[in-house]
Amino acid sequence: MSARPRVVVVFTGGTISMPVDPLAGGAVPTLAGEELLAAVPGLAERAEVVPVDLGRTPASHFSFADVLRIGGTIQAALADPRVAGVVVVQGTDTLEETAFAWDLCHADERPVVVTGAMRNASEPGWDGPANLLGAVRVAVAPAARGAGVLVVMGGRVHAADAVVKRHASALDAFATREGRPLGRVGEGGVRLGARGPRRRLPAVPAAAALPVPIIVAALETDGRLLDAVVRDGARGVVVAATGSGNTHPDLLRAAVAARDRGVPVALASRTGAGSVGPFYGFPGGGTTWARAGILLAGDLTPVQARVALALGLGAGLAGADLARLLAGPETP
Repeated sequence: MSARPRVVVVFTGGTISMPVDPLAGGAVPTLAGEELLAAVPGLAERAEVVPVDLGRTPASHFSFADVLRIGGTIQAALADPRVAGVVVVQGTDTLEETAFAWDLCHADERPVVVTGAMRNASEPGWDGPANLLGAVRVAVAPAARGAGVLVVMGGRVHAADAVVKRHASALDAFATREGRPLGRVGEGGVRLGARGPRRRLPAVPAAAALPVPIIVAALETDGRLLDAVVRDGARGVVVAATGSGNTHPDLLRAAVAARDRGVPVALASRTGAGSVGPFYGFPGGGTTWARAGILLAGDLTPVQARVALALGLGAGLAGADLARLLAGPETP
């Protein structure tokens, strides 16, 4: 019998680790990594699992420092050539941000797979064990090599830069923003399509450049809030624009003023799918933002654009290099 592939599973907490505590009035992080592994039937047949327990932190509590620290744990695990891949188990609240952050920093051919659970351990149909087993199966799949960081939830496999959480509590909360998931894992095995070009940082930053606030364009959102965050010391700003990159013209005025003060501003769409671009030429339309030289974040969501901007600045990127990171490899 051939040796089982080795997978390092990094536990950080989240709903997957939470039974209900009546005194607390809800689910709380309790289960350790070893307890979660013991709840996954058939796992030992799939891989030799090496657990790394980093505690039980709700994902809504994560900082950029935490994300970079976990990223360091991922890279330390991959220093062992016997490891076929790494699985990270975490809460789902900020999963689309953390997975994308690790994807920006990930240069190894071996995959990193992020998973969690939508139901807590006290609920019927707790999805944690199935998601964890699916993540391990993807981590050892030959088709996952070179695919960067992937997200496995509910039997679906999503690319880290395309995943979005679209529901607060549904089992199928996670989706690929546009089109089909990258793949699936289940009774039929692991099926993965080819992943396209990825955004990549030239080096892992020691720290993110912060603060990087997000300003949401909505009815009567002018530039005053953007002016204020720049005065308060913002290192960068993301504008979550309507549609394909349209705002009140005064918001563009404030973005240009920030850019002229050395504070980069990135434009993303608040819609959750599609790209920002030069499609509307009225004052404050996407064309006027592009002509003003504001960074366009391609198809990234505002929270992912914030991750790219904070880590890109932390890695020392500026000018055209920062613009390319935000726009993405598939944007002309």
